[in-house]
Amino acid sequence: MGLFDRVEKKLESAVNGVFARAFKGDVQPVEIASRLQRELDSEAKLLSRDKRLVPNDFQVHLSTHDYDRLAPYSRTLNAEIVPDLREHASDRGYVFDGPIHIEYVLDDSLPTGRFEVTSASVATVAENGGAASSTMIRRAPLVLEVNGVRHPLMPPGFTIGRGTEADLRINDPGVSRKHARINVSENADGELLISIDDLGSTNGVIVNGQRVTHSPLEDGSRIEMGSTRMLVHSPVGT
Repeated sequence: MGLFDRVEKKLESAVNGVFARAFKGDVQPVEIASRLQRELDSEAKLLSRDKRLVPNDFQVHLSTHDYDRLAPYSRTLNAEIVPDLREHASDRGYVFDGPIHIEYVLDDSLPTGRFEVTSASVATVAENGGAASSTMIRRAPLVLEVNGVRHPLMPPGFTIGRGTEADLRINDPGVSRKHARINVSENADGELLISIDDLGSTNGVIVNGQRVTHSPLEDGSRIEMGSTRMLVHSPVGT
C-alpha cells in the first residue's frame, strides 16, 4: 500500500468529519499528503548506492480561502502526514538531514482549490536550536552548501566535524571529530565577515585549492574537508 492509500485511509474519518466542514469543495488534506510524497520522489538526490537525500522542510502555499480553512487544522494534519512521509522514505531508502517541518503559507495569487509546494533539505545546526527553516535560509545573505543541503551563515557561526560535539556533523572518515569552525560576524555597516579556522584536523582544510589554517570566505568560496566539498553562495534564486 502506497503513501497515498495509507494517508487517504487514515484521513478519511477526519475528512468526513471536521475537515469536511472546512474543506468541502476546496483543497483536501489527502491531496497535500500525496503532493508531499511526490516532492520526496522528485527531489531525491543520490548520496550513496542505496541512500538518497530528500527535503525535510516544506512550504505549502495556499489561496486565501484555503489558507483560512486549513491553517487552524495544520497541527492535526501534520501529525497524520509526517509519520507516513517517514515510512515512505524508509521504504525508498531516502534519508532526511533533519526533522520534517511543514509550514502553511498564504499566497493570495493562487485561486481557490489550487496549492503549490516548495521544499529544501535543511540540516540541524546547534546554534539555531534545531533545523533552520527555509525562511531563515532565504533571509541569510550567504549559505554554506554541503551535500546538497544549505546552512545559513549567520553570527556567530558553527563548528564542523564528524563527532557529536560538532554543530554541523559530516559522515566522512576523512573529516576529524572537530575539524573546523566557520566564524560569522558583522562589521559596523552590518556586512557579514566570514572566515574559517582549521581546529587542528588531521587532513586539513582546503579553500579554493589551497591548504589553510585560517582563511576569509566569500560568495563562491570552495572548501574541501576529507572527500567532502562545500560551497559558499547566495541562496537567492536557488
